[in-house]
Amino acid sequence: GPPRPPARAPSAIDVRLPRGGSLQLRHIGRPHGGLAPAFPALSPVVSCLYLLTVVCWASALWYLSVTRPSSSYMGGLSLPLRQSGKPGKNGTLGNMRTRSLNPHDFDYLINEDRKCEAEVPFLVILISTTHKEFDARQAIRETWGDESAFADMRIVTLFLLGRNADAVLNQMVEQESQIFHDIVVEDFVDSYHNLTLKTMMGMRWVATFCAKAQYVLKTDSDIFVNMENLIFTLLKPATKPRRRYFTGYVINGGPIRDMRSKWYMPRDLYPDSKYPPFCSGTGYVFSADVAELVYNTSQHTRLLHLEDVYVGVCLRKLGIHPFQNSGFNHWKMAYSLCRYRRIVTVHQISPEEMHRIWNDMTSKKHLKC
Repeated sequence: GPPRPPARAPSAIDVRLPRGGSLQLRHIGRPHGGLAPAFPALSPVVSCLYLLTVVCWASALWYLSVTRPSSSYMGGLSLPLRQSGKPGKNGTLGNMRTRSLNPHDFDYLINEDRKCEAEVPFLVILISTTHKEFDARQAIRETWGDESAFADMRIVTLFLLGRNADAVLNQMVEQESQIFHDIVVEDFVDSYHNLTLKTMMGMRWVATFCAKAQYVLKTDSDIFVNMENLIFTLLKPATKPRRRYFTGYVINGGPIRDMRSKWYMPRDLYPDSKYPPFCSGTGYVFSADVAELVYNTSQHTRLLHLEDVYVGVCLRKLGIHPFQNSGFNHWKMAYSLCRYRRIVTVHQISPEEMHRIWNDMTSKKHLKC
């Protein structure tokens, strides 16, 4: 038959690499046109050595690419990336299943860690506030939150804050802290959505720096507190301290699904139709042992932005039932001396009103209702 054309080198050779990669060797063009085979006529031994060298180089390039943090692209050779696992603050990938849901690993930007060293307090007052509310904080310091109001009883007052986006406001709070030494700040964004973080910060602070205190009041900076009623009528210093105790204005309700509401709760965040019983965040009182219990429970409880509901969820897990107390009011109440003598907390009180109410109540103790 007619003579066969001479055998030609294949147009390309595919070399398979480990883990699915590949290297394709193509013809290399001659300087003056035409194609030259990638493998010239070599002896079988030399060809095998050459091929082995190529495979070794390709494997080396693949190894470098998967162990470097950035992608590699060399001479038309695309190699797959492998994301290396990076241990987080609270563990490695190996123990990811045991990591807490809410580690609350925020640093203290301002702390008063020695507040309870000299004398164990009967009552710690935790007041949720914002950077701009200096007048409210000062009104509380000068009225019901005065730490020296009860000569024979240690009271500790602390204002709780996060970090503000405005550096000037942060600096002003820092200066305020240096004067009054009653502010604690953690490194999370101070916002309404982060009120739960602020409350957990207070729980953490009590558990860490003031665990031997007897009772804790958590409240807000627009609340007036009748301290005489709180201490002598409710907590009764002469009696044996309670344990696993929690009281306030107990609410039995369910999630609001209206997105326009301030208290909107998405169904995917809280699918149940009812909340556990919880105390209004405007003011509640608990024995100091509860602070550590709630804080530890929060580490393994999905975070909710409604802080009072969230505390209620933690209490349910702990088997602690909040007690209803009619002295805690989560609404505004018109002032009258006799009415305010019966309450523990009243909501929506301005700094000016706080001074006026306090002065009236302290100057008319002799009057009977």
